Amino acid sequence: MRINGLDSVGTNQRKTQILLMFFLVTMANYNIYIGFALKPYMLFCFILLLVYFQSIRLVQLQLFEVAMLVFYSVYALSGAFALYSISSLRIVIGIMLYLFCYFIIKSLLEGVHTSLIGMAIGYAGVLFNSISLVLYVVGLKRVGFYFDTGGERVIELGLMIDRNYPRLIGVLQDPNFFVFYNTMFFAYYLCNTKGFWNKLGLMLCLTTNVLTFSRGGIVIMVVLTLFYLLFQDPMKQWKKILGLVISFTLASFVAIYFLHFDLLSILDSRMKDFSADGGSGRLELWGRAWGYFQENPWTGIGAFNFADYNWFEYGTDLSVHNTFLDVLSDAGLIGILFYFLFLSLCLFQMVLNRVYKKQPYLFLTFVGMVLQMAFLSVIINDIFFLFLAILSTFLNQDHVSRNSSSDVRTKINEA
Repeated sequence: MRINGLDSVGTNQRKTQILLMFFLVTMANYNIYIGFALKPYMLFCFILLLVYFQSIRLVQLQLFEVAMLVFYSVYALSGAFALYSISSLRIVIGIMLYLFCYFIIKSLLEGVHTSLIGMAIGYAGVLFNSISLVLYVVGLKRVGFYFDTGGERVIELGLMIDRNYPRLIGVLQDPNFFVFYNTMFFAYYLCNTKGFWNKLGLMLCLTTNVLTFSRGGIVIMVVLTLFYLLFQDPMKQWKKILGLVISFTLASFVAIYFLHFDLLSILDSRMKDFSADGGSGRLELWGRAWGYFQENPWTGIGAFNFADYNWFEYGTDLSVHNTFLDVLSDAGLIGILFYFLFLSLCLFQMVLNRVYKKQPYLFLTFVGMVLQMAFLSVIINDIFFLFLAILSTFLNQDHVSRNSSSDVRTKINEA
């Protein structure tokens, strides 16, 4: 079941609330830590609940949402006998908080036309990328464009100097997660290039993603573009392809001329580093996760316990940097089975309802996020839950629309 309501809110007020919600979701780094991160959009969700409590009602869930709740229940239960029970308790509290916010966001989106949701995504993406780029440039000036830190990681506002690379983190804490958050915005702008704000958003997305110097991020942009062209007539998309080339050229010009970067040299160096650093140490972490899974194949070592095991044995509290191996090591075969069921039902419902044709940016976002899960640990994540809420809202509206059309046809035939 899900929370629904807010039916009495005016259109302009709803627009403002949705835009504010989407923007606050991207402000994940600015939180209050109380044993877990209490983020701005979570506080906004609590305010909405208090203000519109009387208008709450319960309606049926989408199939993928049922699978999602089952997975998180199974994952949480895997921590019942975990060696590091405090860590498991923290992730269980986090899951409950994230799901609470998920249902509030769905309540806010319920009954809102998809064009309004798209408009909010467009504006929020421009804000997210603009602020991040400004913080990055200010960070560069603060360090005097000096990146040789002797291997030490330095963070200055929206800049992270990582192994002498000036990587953009913007309003987040990690350049790779920045690309993950930007996936929905990039996909939306890619599929909706009309209008000044969307064109600006696309250029900003390309600029910030490139400046993260994330190897996976650049690959994701290319893959999503190819997927988009696969579902379109490439010959009719020459303007969009030209726009992407121009946007990338402008982004490169900003990096080279204004920021004084040898952009191509840095990107080439990042790609060559993969063979030397094993994907920033990911291969070694994946091997450890696989080892923990083999020791506890059915139920795993317990929810959110990988970092603790890794700290005890190797002296580092790093995550797996692979969501699938993370679930496999923490919750075993049972957990990964339900996780794959959840993701498979998402894909199944999108294909069944032709989302790739009706709202292609949602399909591209899903593809991009799932691909990045192979390099990031995102068992619970703000932007992923926001995407799921938008997807569920679209599927609900599409179902209602098809039923209404069917009723009209029936009445015409009877007449």
